[in-house]
Amino acid sequence: MSAIVAVAFGLSTLDRWLRRRRPHELAWTIAMALFAVAALALWWAEARGWSRNSFRVFFTFGAIVNVPWLALGSVYLLAGPQAGRITTRVLLVFSGFAAGVVLTAPMHGTIDPHELPQGSEMFDALPRILAAVGSAVPATVIFVGAIWSAWRVLRGAAPALTSSATRNVRSARLLALGNILIAAGAAILSASGAFSGRLGADRSFAITLTAGITVLFAGFLVASNATTSTRSVAPSR
Repeated sequence: MSAIVAVAFGLSTLDRWLRRRRPHELAWTIAMALFAVAALALWWAEARGWSRNSFRVFFTFGAIVNVPWLALGSVYLLAGPQAGRITTRVLLVFSGFAAGVVLTAPMHGTIDPHELPQGSEMFDALPRILAAVGSAVPATVIFVGAIWSAWRVLRGAAPALTSSATRNVRSARLLALGNILIAAGAAILSASGAFSGRLGADRSFAITLTAGITVLFAGFLVASNATTSTRSVAPSR
């Protein structure tokens, strides 16, 4: 289910990027592609049993590199294109480094094919540190940025840190609601550990992944309907 929602979300942002060429929509498209890979890895492991390879893929795309690309969209929207381009370069290096580390790091112990492995038990410190940085920092950026933007909009101010990231707001209330939903989605995606004790690790990840992406998608749709964009005219040669 989470893969279906991620693909629908990604196709929506891809369509908008192809029509408008706004970089935050490309960042969200990449993030949804990464979410879809993580969801498919989870589905495959649940259907065929967990293995070292399926866990490496799930850990890379589900725990480290997906949320940072989602946060990149927030950086473009709030801080403008220059900050977005700098962050993109950092993310390219981070994503490549993290993928290389996780896909080659030694794994300890044996894997129960019927239970989601724990990164703390399978990996040494570096992959776990990358997972902590890749989930906590960008989730905080998304959550704080969305709440701050909603607060600014409701006060009648521009929902951005710089004039280079201005948006034409058609409905302040809708944009604020969209930002609140985006903040809630980021919080849900970060909450899987809180439910693992009651629901089990496999079910908690599946539920929070589906719920988080669904709420994010709803926030994107609401916020998109609250703003209008001006097409940039290509310079004549």
